[in-house]
Amino acid sequence: MNMGRVTSLPLAAACFYDLGFDEAEARVLEMRAELMAALREHIEKKGWTQSEAAKKLATTQPRVSALMKGAWRDFSADMLLVLAGRVGLRPTLKLAA
Repeated sequence: MNMGRVTSLPLAAACFYDLGFDEAEARVLEMRAELMAALREHIEKKGWTQSEAAKKLATTQPRVSALMKGAWRDFSADMLLVLAGRVGLRPTLKLAA
């Protein structure tokens, strides 16, 4: 368990850090959470049902349900990037020292 918060972490990453993930894992989890939020917002903006979204994402309705509920453990970063691309989103990765 982490004993102190790394103050340079963004709030979302800090939440994962507080749950016991190391800084590198926390940042990856933060990225996954941001991707999931962007996908949820896109689906809601389009007004798609879960079944419609599943067709657009080339996945199943239960997977879309998990996405909409924020089940971050069910989705790898790679899968979230693929899903984003399938609906026309273009995530970018920015590296900083």
